[in-house]
Amino acid sequence: MAEQETDDKKQEVKLLGILDIKNTPCARDAVLHGAGGSIAAGLVHFLLTSRVKRSFDVGMAGFMLTTLGSWFYCRYNNAKLRFQQKMIQDGIKNKVMYEGTSLDPTRKRDL
Repeated sequence: MAEQETDDKKQEVKLLGILDIKNTPCARDAVLHGAGGSIAAGLVHFLLTSRVKRSFDVGMAGFMLTTLGSWFYCRYNNAKLRFQQKMIQDGIKNKVMYEGTSLDPTRKRDL
């Protein structure tokens, strides 16, 4: 039992000791997109200006902006998807509950 607990702790990957990348939705993708954005922004700035320190600063800014942009975009889409799933589940539950009754919205009403 103790071995299992130590194995679970070894598998945790934390960024800056705060963010658990494995268990946090969108974290892994956001960090990977940020790394790509950092390299692209820093390299392009260096090729254009040949200033090393400023290119590093631009790369760090590119990392932060790309990571945050990717994070918020992914979290927004996940929240929207969860909302849609909840609406569909409620609709299915109501369909099952009201099926065959006078409150069934799909039933043709005799006037």
